[in-house]
Amino acid sequence: MDELLRKMDEQMQVRGLAPNTRKTYLRPVRALAEYHGRSAADLGPEGVEAFLLHLCRDRGYQASTRNVYAAALRFFFDKTLGQREVASSVPFARAPAKLPVVLSGTEVARLIDAFESPTHRAIATLCYGAGLRSSEACALQIADIDGKRRLLLIRHGSKGAKHRQLPLTPRLHRELRTYYRSVRPSGPHLFPGRGTGRPLSREAFYQALCRACDAAQSDKRVSAHVLRHSYATHMVEAGTDLRALQLLLGHARLETTAIYVHLTHARQAQLPSPLDLLGTKAAELFG
Repeated sequence: MDELLRKMDEQMQVRGLAPNTRKTYLRPVRALAEYHGRSAADLGPEGVEAFLLHLCRDRGYQASTRNVYAAALRFFFDKTLGQREVASSVPFARAPAKLPVVLSGTEVARLIDAFESPTHRAIATLCYGAGLRSSEACALQIADIDGKRRLLLIRHGSKGAKHRQLPLTPRLHRELRTYYRSVRPSGPHLFPGRGTGRPLSREAFYQALCRACDAAQSDKRVSAHVLRHSYATHMVEAGTDLRALQLLLGHARLETTAIYVHLTHARQAQLPSPLDLLGTKAAELFG
């Protein structure tokens, strides 16, 4: 299996899949082999479906998680093994559509203030202030901050490794300068990990985020992506059009960005009910 997993990883690298995605896709293939006690290459559609049923019944995995496993197994059987018939037979679960959790401005401020470390506070500020993914924020280098041109360069986009430039707003610029003067990070990384020579991991930031949530007494289930969702929703509420938001978030498809329209209470509140229009000139439009 090790040789097959190495080959699969190389194929994902050639296709430009992000490191986190590659790691996520390798895990299900390894788990499939461990469940059956033999190489995944020796399994057919029945073996794969039995494994997915195990994830559902015994492990209690939600449909969205099972679909990540299904996507990884499809890639493995199609690209790595060249068994397209097996790949096409891997079923996806029907996942109910869920709207992302969004914090209010007050909740965001309380959460950011609850961070003890200036490093973790700065990362959280970037996730909300620029809509970054936590992996993108953690991977930033000092050279990516262009104070003169007021630009933030994202060279390590986690979705398809797309580069993009974002505006470095005055408030965000001040927060980053305060962090830099406090920590004085050495080396190229803006947020270096302790003694690793590498950037701070997103797992380490998530642990700090959980502690901050407890300190802020948040009653919502908060992840780093919730800060990004909150940024996008508040941008739409402020009047940002979807195409501009798509570019800021680095989405490949406009449909992905469109979900934030459904999250904007301000936009929804502006749409009157036909009942409220009765007796007005606008009601004449109904005939």
